Amino acid sequence: MLTKVYGAAPENETRYSPAKILSSTTEVITGNPNPKYISTSYVERQNLTMRMGMRRFTRLTNGFSKKLANHEAAVALHFMHYNFCRVHQTLRVTPAMEAGISSHVWSIAEIVGLLDATETRAA
Repeated sequence: MLTKVYGAAPENETRYSPAKILSSTTEVITGNPNPKYISTSYVERQNLTMRMGMRRFTRLTNGFSKKLANHEAAVALHFMHYNFCRVHQTLRVTPAMEAGISSHVWSIAEIVGLLDATETRAA
């Protein structure tokens, strides 16, 4: 975990300018990570991707979920598409293919097929 301590905002800039970082501390929660790679960059990038990809996470919109189940489904669908259907420019494959979980780029029809299979098992 990386904890940052922020100071006051720069002079004459109060609303949009980031505050100065005064110090940061790292603490290992689980595992044995290399301290050189402890960073907030990865999680911040993931948060931005979620906010930009789903209206539910965009501030000041009416695209929010009124039911928790709908919100959970939207998040699951977003990550399924992100990891199995979307070819990432830097990887040139999907993250699932890079991790060895999938052998091909999934289509939307395949994701819908997972829903049909789940409903068949439940019946």
